[in-house]
This record gives sequence, C-alpha cells and structure tokens, in this order.
Amino acid sequence: MINKKIAFVVAFVVFMLSGVTTFSFFSAEKSLSFLSPIAYKAPTPENGSAEAAINTEPKTEECPINGQLLSKTEKNIWEGQRPLGIMIENHKAARPQSGLSSADIVYEVVAEGGITRFLAIFYCQNASYVGPVRSARIYFLRFLEGYGQNPLYAHVGGANTDGPADALGYISELGWSSYNDLNQFSVPFPYFWRDYERLKNVATEHTVYTSTKKLWQYAKDKRGLTNVDDQGVRWDKGFSPWKFEDDAKASDRGKVVKIDFGFWDNLASDFGVVWSYDSNTNSYKRTNGGAPHLDKNTGKILEAKNIVVMFAKESPANDGYEGGHLLYKNVGSGEMLFFKNGQVIKGTWSKETGEDNIKFFDSNDKEISIVRGQVFIEMLPIGNKVNY
Repeated sequence: MINKKIAFVVAFVVFMLSGVTTFSFFSAEKSLSFLSPIAYKAPTPENGSAEAAINTEPKTEECPINGQLLSKTEKNIWEGQRPLGIMIENHKAARPQSGLSSADIVYEVVAEGGITRFLAIFYCQNASYVGPVRSARIYFLRFLEGYGQNPLYAHVGGANTDGPADALGYISELGWSSYNDLNQFSVPFPYFWRDYERLKNVATEHTVYTSTKKLWQYAKDKRGLTNVDDQGVRWDKGFSPWKFEDDAKASDRGKVVKIDFGFWDNLASDFGVVWSYDSNTNSYKRTNGGAPHLDKNTGKILEAKNIVVMFAKESPANDGYEGGHLLYKNVGSGEMLFFKNGQVIKGTWSKETGEDNIKFFDSNDKEISIVRGQVFIEMLPIGNKVNY
C-alpha cells in the first residue's frame, strides 16, 4: 500500500511539473512562471566578417530573379541553392519585421480581416533573421509556384479548412509536403525558433523567426534540395525570368513622387501604404500605417526599385472558418499599375497557370522591364483606389 501511495505521489508531481513546463514554454509573458522563456536563448545571427567582406566586393553579377547586381561571391552562393519563400506577418505587433529589406521580391496581400501578410522571396541575398513567420495562404502559394521546380516554402502551419482556401491541402496536392515545404511544425529547432526579446511584450504568435542560411542548409542536408533536386533536375527548369534594365538617367526620371493606397476600409489607418519616390536614389521608401516601415535587421526604412500594384478579384472562401478565409484570383490576368523611375505605367498582369511566373505588360502588350533591385508587388481587390 505504501508503495502505491509513493507511486501515486511521484506520478502526480511529474504530471504537475510537466504541465508547468508546457505552460511556461508556450507563454509569452515571462512573469507567469519560474520556467518562463527567461532561460531560453535564441540562436545568434550568423552574419559576421565574411558578410562584411562580401559587401565590399564589386557588384558585377546579375541576380536571375530581380536583376540586382551583386558580387561574384554572392553568385557562387546562390548558384548552389533555390528560391525560398517565407511568410512574414504584418500585424502591428509584428513591426518592425526582420529581413524584408534583404528579399529579392516581396508580395503583400490581405491574409484576413484587413490585416496584410508578406511572401518574401529570397534567392540572391541572405538574411540572418527573418520574421515573425506566420501561416500559409493559398494565393501566396500560387505566386511561389512561378519560381521554377520545387521552390522552398517556409511558414508556420496554414489554412487547412476543407474547401477552396485549404493551403495545407494544396501543398500536399503539389507534392511539396515534407520535401520543399518547410512547415515549422515539421522542421525542428534551430531552423525555426522563438525569440521573446526581439519584439518586446508581444503575444507568442509574433515570436517565430528563421534564417535563410539555416533553411537552405536544412533543405540541402535533410531534403536533398540544392540548385538541383534529388533527381538532378535544376530548379530553374521552365522558369521564365523577367527582363531587366538599369536605372534611368537622372534627366529621364519622372515626377510621380507618391503612391498612396489601402487594402480594406477595416483597419485602413493601420495598414494604409505610402511609397515615396526619391529621385536621387531612384527608389521608393515605404510608410505603413502612418509610420516609416523599418527593417529591424538594419534599422532602415524599406526601399524598393519597383512597385507593382495589381488588382485581383477578392472573394470569401465560405469554408466555415471563423476568421474568414479569403480567395484572390491571381491566376489569369488583370489590370495593374507599374511604378519605376518616378513614372507610372498602366497595363496588365498575366499569369496563365500557377506554374507560370507573373509578368507585366504595358498598354501595347509589351513586357515591362524591371529596374534592377527589389520588386514589391501589392495585390489589391478590384475597385480599390490608388492615388499618385
């Protein structure tokens, strides 16, 4: 009888300790428990003297996906990997985000309730911190499909309600699951981690970060994915790149100096976007929710060479999800505004199938060239007004 009592007490103590540990691990509030994340240390960034040396090299090599000129060392690195798309949230509590300024291309669309989210495409540049990372949405997947064979996709879960917005189901249909799909639920620490210090006093869902180098290394070591897949097929088989051009001469730059728009009337003040043109740098600087939109990695405002505002049909998924999953028709074609060199070009976007890279055409159906550098693509519901 005594042995049974002892066994019961031991089991009860183990149960209580397990419960406290689990609660403490997932809690974002450090004061709630002595087992809080106070003892948790996020990985340190891998950037250092090597990265600094790369930045001093001559920029002579063209990035295949946005035309930016980078160093030979950077080219040697990117030629051994494949495009990587990472979901980054834009909730007010997630700002300033980390890594957006290092992405080659960024897509922004409403995820739900008027709150936008980013799909950041990395290939030619590295970011030691990227995040906060959030969940998958099906229309971001369709953008990512255009980046060749089996692009990497990093996210934390995703929409999975049965119906047309089932992002996780679509990942499975594509044959990406446990291959080029890097869902945080199946990729272990330290490739994703929680950092409770990077943004102070935020809820746990705003604390997941990753690193491009770590993810590319994981894809290589665990999934057999480098610039070729496990069958030896190159990632860029079938990939259709954009056309690129140098900055316009100062005398040829236009006077369209401000691009101003919103996504939904709901939360408009928090998610309204203004891009301001700087003719000296021939680039656009971003304001979001009335404040300069900074990258925490650099402390500098987000800046892009090309701003594309594309219009797409928005509709509810009607799948019973309480938060209201959305659909955007981003396969097909539609109207768009292309801003570069201080000028605006009215035209159309075209993406014939999910696997096609999206292209942009002027009113004469001539493909528009990209000014070398970051491209920021804003997808708005049809009918939204853009002031410029």
